[in-house]
Amino acid sequence: MAVRMIVDNCTGCKLCLRACPYGALDIVEGKAQFNEHCNQCGACASACKFDAIALEVTFTRDVDTSQYRGLWVIAESACGGHGSLRRGTYELLGEGRRLADKLGVELAAVLLGDGVEGLAQVLIAHGADKVYLAQDPALAHYRTGPYTDVLAGMIHQHKPEIVLVSATPQGRDLAPRVAARVSAGLTADCTGLDIDINERLLVQTRPAFGGNLMATIVCRQARPQMSTVRPGVMKALEADPARAGEVVVVPVKLDERAILAKIVEIVQQSDDGKVNLQDAAIIVSGGRGLGKPEHFDIIRDLAAALGGAVGASRAAVDAGWIPAYHQVGQTGRTVQPKLYIACGISGAVQHLAGMGSSECIIAINKDPTAPIFNIATYGIVGDLFEIVPRLVRALREG
Repeated sequence: MAVRMIVDNCTGCKLCLRACPYGALDIVEGKAQFNEHCNQCGACASACKFDAIALEVTFTRDVDTSQYRGLWVIAESACGGHGSLRRGTYELLGEGRRLADKLGVELAAVLLGDGVEGLAQVLIAHGADKVYLAQDPALAHYRTGPYTDVLAGMIHQHKPEIVLVSATPQGRDLAPRVAARVSAGLTADCTGLDIDINERLLVQTRPAFGGNLMATIVCRQARPQMSTVRPGVMKALEADPARAGEVVVVPVKLDERAILAKIVEIVQQSDDGKVNLQDAAIIVSGGRGLGKPEHFDIIRDLAAALGGAVGASRAAVDAGWIPAYHQVGQTGRTVQPKLYIACGISGAVQHLAGMGSSECIIAINKDPTAPIFNIATYGIVGDLFEIVPRLVRALREG
């Protein structure tokens, strides 16, 4: 993507100056001109109301892929742009470290927000060699426009060959917007990543056709190669506080008047007030074996006794027994808790793919041939309506 000025159409209104986060425009003799700070972010084109700035698409066949090097992870804060980092960021750093080492390149994290400089060392401790830090009050809470403008400019300037984004609601909103702005290739909702070292290609695996098959995707021409990756799939690295890295401050200045979306109120909300599945250390899930929705009460009792969250299989959700945000599996949430207890879940491939990376799996099922037992750390063959209440009583009495 390239930005081109159409001087004859320019009225000198200065809207483009307000929109540019990098101070890359000046008014000279009543007309806007790009200066040496322009990195082709495209924010000015979106702001211009007089068709004086055009975004020109670069065809993928014309991209010189040899100019692109390095792997980026886009960090995400748990509270907009000024809180702690989300779990998915740590997981991407762990996977990014593996992929970057395989490619022989540096791993960089990109951190946008306001007052987040303290998180830069956290990113380095979890595997980043370098942190690009951009701060402005307008970045304190996520909004598609300013985050896209800043990130697109950084990509144009530094040319990473791979960019990884967590497939959270924020990441799923941001990644396609950025990919379109920089003419990149994007694979969404990946569950597996690898490197074809001979061609320097990111090999991306994602579920397709409702999770009934897995697709493998590569992007041979466009750069960077971009992926959104499901939280709960990759392994985070243990923090190394002694690890050294470089922090690169990216100067940005955003004018609130040029940002279309305004934040009126921030409402913190979680699923029924329970622990979010992707952040839960303990999950107790129920499946078709429960028989009817009322029987999820014993699952909730066990989860409460353990201080965990309630999950469910696709069959239970499809039956209308429990809301869809409890669903674990390829078409639900991918989780990686320390303890996963599957009650009345046979173990369809779709479900196993969503929880198979759990540290400890306990399966309770009356069918000794149920596939869930093939991956369970501990298996209990029996009636869940007898076993689960006994576990709850033992926990409460103990």
